[in-house]
Amino acid sequence: MTTAADPAGAAPASGTRTAPHTRGPVRRAERALAPDLARGAMLLLIALANSIGVFFANAPGLDPTPHGAERPWIVLLFLFVHSRAFPLFAFLFGYGLVQLAARQDAAGATPREVRRILVRRNAWLLAFGAVHGVLLYSGDFLGAYGLVGIAFTLLLLRRSDRLYRFVPVLIALEVLASLALLVLVTLRLLSPGPAGPADAAAVPTSPMPSVLAPTFLDGVVARLGEWPAHTLTVLPFILFVWIGAWAARRRILEQPGDHLTLLRRGAAGGLTIGALGGLPMGLLAAGWLTVDAGTAGLVTTLYNASGTLGAIGWTCLFGLLAHRITVSRAARSASGRAADGGRAAALVDAVAALGRRSLSGYLVQSVAWLVLAAPFLLDLPRHAASPTFAAAGCAVAVWALTVVGAAVLERRGDRGPAENLLRRLTYGRR
Repeated sequence: MTTAADPAGAAPASGTRTAPHTRGPVRRAERALAPDLARGAMLLLIALANSIGVFFANAPGLDPTPHGAERPWIVLLFLFVHSRAFPLFAFLFGYGLVQLAARQDAAGATPREVRRILVRRNAWLLAFGAVHGVLLYSGDFLGAYGLVGIAFTLLLLRRSDRLYRFVPVLIALEVLASLALLVLVTLRLLSPGPAGPADAAAVPTSPMPSVLAPTFLDGVVARLGEWPAHTLTVLPFILFVWIGAWAARRRILEQPGDHLTLLRRGAAGGLTIGALGGLPMGLLAAGWLTVDAGTAGLVTTLYNASGTLGAIGWTCLFGLLAHRITVSRAARSASGRAADGGRAAALVDAVAALGRRSLSGYLVQSVAWLVLAAPFLLDLPRHAASPTFAAAGCAVAVWALTVVGAAVLERRGDRGPAENLLRRLTYGRR
């Protein structure tokens, strides 16, 4: 049997089974609420981040001339979304890798069989990312996670708890580094120094020329160069995947009731430090702060370093929310009342349904950004009075439509189209 401490543990001893045996994809009854709810909600954060990046053709998505209510909204994005959403994506990806391996172990698969399945699945994910990144959106993460998934499977999956004990140490170092940078940035901001227009530093951005391409073919040509470069920049996210795997080995999101103290501290501390770490960058992006180049470099480093903790905070918050919903439903059922809980529960179920179809939901978003923002299609950034709020409105609308679509598929018992294809390529007809 697989243990909670080592869910991707060793295969049964020789002679306990007569032939190699692997199983197909996860079944609905095997899924826990917290990971699916986190994935579904994560897609809203991804939509908010990616839509504004597409509308302004740069990353992280910066309006060079914000005004009015756009300014506080930009600050909120840097506090809770930018550089906080994609580490959450990586945590959940690592969590899912360990879950997948554990289910194969429980079915009696050998370590070699499990490794072969995971490598094949991640190789196909890399292929999905290449198609997605070239045809739709060069800021794709699927290809990078495919590469990271292969590396993780070969290098880290079967390691003992001795190696995974370094994960809490890594998180503690991230906390200390973020707090030290926060103090240093605060001291720099409070000290007198040049702050005139001639000395002002701009927020660093990465341009996305493919978004401005006049035709679809021109965009494809541009993305052929952009996608590989972007993919290489996100490969270090294997550290985030490692943290997610550590959490999965302890079943923190599957059994949140056993980890409430950890989840509460993670949610409060992670979101607080993440927000404080993103505040100077948000103020700088909103035009409410002027700094020199040296201070801008520290502000950027703080913003990036604290993003990991902000993502951990989101993950823990979703775990706590899922636990509360599960307990509430159990209490209602025990008292003889309807267990559905009304509209709020229906919304939770719909968001979790999207989480079970997160690959399809992610790809649908990219199709939407192409249609909404491309100069040769609707070209909303050029026609909108406020591209910042137009991007936000489109993000919420597109996410809401995918939530509704996922709920419909859930009632019909259908997986998402991208999930069906990936599972067919990974497992065959099983």
